[in-house]
Amino acid sequence: MDKIKVLVTGAGGYIGRHVVKTLLNLGCEVTAVDVRLDGVDDRAEKIIFDLFSIELDGIFEKLGSPEVCLHMAWRDGFVHNSSNHIGDLSFHYKFLAALMEQGLKHLAVMGSMHEVGYWEGMVSDDTPCNPLSQYAIAKDSLRRSMMLYCQQKNVILQWIRGFYILGDDKNNHSIFTKILEAEEKGQKQFPFTTGKNKYDFLDIEDFAYQIARTITQEAITGIVNCCSGIPVSLAERVEQFIRDNHLKIRLDYGVFPDRPYDSPCIYGDNSKIKLILNQAKLF
Repeated sequence: MDKIKVLVTGAGGYIGRHVVKTLLNLGCEVTAVDVRLDGVDDRAEKIIFDLFSIELDGIFEKLGSPEVCLHMAWRDGFVHNSSNHIGDLSFHYKFLAALMEQGLKHLAVMGSMHEVGYWEGMVSDDTPCNPLSQYAIAKDSLRRSMMLYCQQKNVILQWIRGFYILGDDKNNHSIFTKILEAEEKGQKQFPFTTGKNKYDFLDIEDFAYQIARTITQEAITGIVNCCSGIPVSLAERVEQFIRDNHLKIRLDYGVFPDRPYDSPCIYGDNSKIKLILNQAKLF
């Protein structure tokens, strides 16, 4: 791969650190930016800044005049009804618009399957979105605005839609994190739902690789589901996690009711990412 200059915002986050490392391993020149950059690969150029309080004049050049910007910065990502999601939306828009006005030609943004809201079955490019949280509403609003803006400016846009990510589990704030914490406290049982709902799970290393391969090519654009494309029940995946990590804790099924707004089965259409990964094998 030719050296591609990639700007990664939110590089210090749960996903960002893995993506930066993967991009560097693929031979990219990476500028990593965030409010904190602890644990970010030292091969990257690191710039600490706050997206919500920066001067936008000349920002494209200050951040290395990247060929690609992967925008992953997002405050309160694990708190889905935080008021900051809607409050911050204009900052995200102004920052990305400034980069494009000043020379950026390829933008990739981290999205989420939560934009879709309640849906049963496979999520594809044309699946309608009905977001059900402040986080999802803000993400979907940014997606719509960037689709329009990039079209007007003739800028390549890739909207990377993530699903259920696991791995690096002490940092992902998921049920897997909570199980590890319960195990460390010596709990014998973990209160659980029926576990029948099926989701699209992907390990963080595989997710980072899919993202890196997506943004280092330009043939496949628009919404790209970075996913496995395989629905697996929550119970099956958690039981596997317990076995893989040799935990003593056991699930106590049925303590909590299944939430009525959770889809019984939701997973991503992986046709685009399969094409991207297959193309990568040719080089």
